[in-house]
Amino acid sequence: MEDKRGTDEQLDAQRASDILQDARNRAARALVIRRPVLFAVWGAAWLAGDGAIWLSVRGQRPYTGPTPGALLTLTFVLAAATIVSVILVGRAASGVGGLSAARRRLLLFAYLAGFIAVLVLEAAIDHAGASRAVLGVYGAAAPVLVAGVVVAASAAALLDWSVFGLGCWFLVVGAGSGFAGPEAVWAVSALAGGVALLLTAALGRRLRGL
Repeated sequence: MEDKRGTDEQLDAQRASDILQDARNRAARALVIRRPVLFAVWGAAWLAGDGAIWLSVRGQRPYTGPTPGALLTLTFVLAAATIVSVILVGRAASGVGGLSAARRRLLLFAYLAGFIAVLVLEAAIDHAGASRAVLGVYGAAAPVLVAGVVVAASAAALLDWSVFGLGCWFLVVGAGSGFAGPEAVWAVSALAGGVALLLTAALGRRLRGL
């Protein structure tokens, strides 16, 4: 009787393990399926947000910075993209916890910590007496560098070379776009960053359909 009970417990444990593994596999497949959608959402937000900033600063002589309306547009599109991402990832990973959930939280924390640090440093640069032009270049390029570091590092840890390449591209855009000046840097960021995400999303959907 004890042997039978022990065997039943082992079978129950194996079934539970199989169910958990199946849930993780389904979540991973769902996240892969939704990745082009996420890229498209963030590409559109990036293009619209930085594009609105560029339209508001284009032709400024001297450079005075984005208008409140453009900053509000940027805030709105980023908030909308964040909400959509949370919903999509939450649905895909529903019921899956443990290490996967911890990785998602850590990645989100890395993004938030990076962007908060960017904002704090921008305030410090402003306090130190930096010109509007310097703040314009920094405000456009620094967030792209943060995104590039986080995306490249997380992709490298997972050996996801396509996303690693995207992260490296963000680093190139962030580092090089500043040479365009405080006005054009926003246009370069919008086109080189936003369009790159949209193209990656389109390529991902095409490969899924092959």
